[in-house]
Amino acid sequence: MDNVLIIGAGGGGAVVAKKCAMNRNVFKKIHLASRTLSKCETIQKDCESDITVSQLDADDVKQTIACIEKQKPDLVINMALPYQDLAIMDACLATGVHYMDTANYEPKEVAKFTYEWQWPYHERFKEKGLMAVLGCGFDPGVSNIFCAYAQEKLMDEIHFIDIIDCNDGSHGKAFATNFNPEINIREVTQRGKYWKNGQWIEIDPLSVACMIDFPEVGARKGYLIYHEEEESLVKNIRGLKQIRFWMTFSDNYIKHLDVLQNIGMTRIDPVMFNGVEIIPIQFLKALLPEPSSLAENYTGKTSIGCIMQGVKDGKPVKKIIYNVCDHAACNREMKAQAVSYTTGVPAAVGAMMMFQGKWKGAGVFNVEQLPPVPFLEELAKQGLPWHVEDVNGAVQKELLAA
Repeated sequence: MDNVLIIGAGGGGAVVAKKCAMNRNVFKKIHLASRTLSKCETIQKDCESDITVSQLDADDVKQTIACIEKQKPDLVINMALPYQDLAIMDACLATGVHYMDTANYEPKEVAKFTYEWQWPYHERFKEKGLMAVLGCGFDPGVSNIFCAYAQEKLMDEIHFIDIIDCNDGSHGKAFATNFNPEINIREVTQRGKYWKNGQWIEIDPLSVACMIDFPEVGARKGYLIYHEEEESLVKNIRGLKQIRFWMTFSDNYIKHLDVLQNIGMTRIDPVMFNGVEIIPIQFLKALLPEPSSLAENYTGKTSIGCIMQGVKDGKPVKKIIYNVCDHAACNREMKAQAVSYTTGVPAAVGAMMMFQGKWKGAGVFNVEQLPPVPFLEELAKQGLPWHVEDVNGAVQKELLAA
């Protein structure tokens, strides 16, 4: 295995392509395809070694099949929109190619994040001897693998998991999202939920918050939202009693989001305008800055990790595993901001694991079901070092009491 097809030329897709091009000992042939050919061509020029590019509408299964048959990849890395996951999985099954993505499928008409559409593909991939790896970005992705590492190396049982995600950067824009605006806003405005004692507990959007001490950033307000890795981790982590996901949003972001919601600009259902049917959130996306355009002037850091409480040899243990990533450093390396970098690098590393035979199997897998150590060792080499520390209960007092 040495031939990869990357679908999607947004910020994350650009990072995957550029990182693969930096590792030609693993990736002998790299092809990037997207709906917008000019984006592919710009990325192609920025890669440090040669890649090929083409135009592709990934909503069209027949087009994707034709692209796969022409390029003959061993693996398709899906960096397109979550709406396109199933179409690309279908194309991989039709052509006998392995599959990987960074976000679970979501239908356009419902803001619902769940693996219930992708997990049923397991038997079909298994029957064909193919591997489908789901959610190999940072969160989901590295956050899942941090939990798998803790389960393998640090604790006999993990009872409580708090995934904490802070972007403490500044891009200088009045309002912008760090990844696809449509997906970002749908994610934030849906009802939140968390898992406790065997059941899901729903809350109103952004209705629960607490102060969290983020490594190398400091105390910031984190909001409790739902995130897809919770759904798989409750199945794969032994002894789990509770899992929550916390993300920071600036007061400015919340202010703009409130206004946009109040005037209907975050709606995902169609409305008539001058005799033309439009979807407000898609129109809003067209007005907002392209996330990949934010890199040049971005300052500050992201701080993302997992705070875990459990037992080891009968004794209580509290650990945090985390990564801190600098926006300006990412821009210097590959003209990317840190959110794109932390999404794209893990996908490239996951592909390396598959190509090197360190991740293997037949069927559909979430990343915490795969060996964490070789992945994390390579992740650090590829630009995302990670750290394990004891949790200071006094510093994280508000989070641990929430």
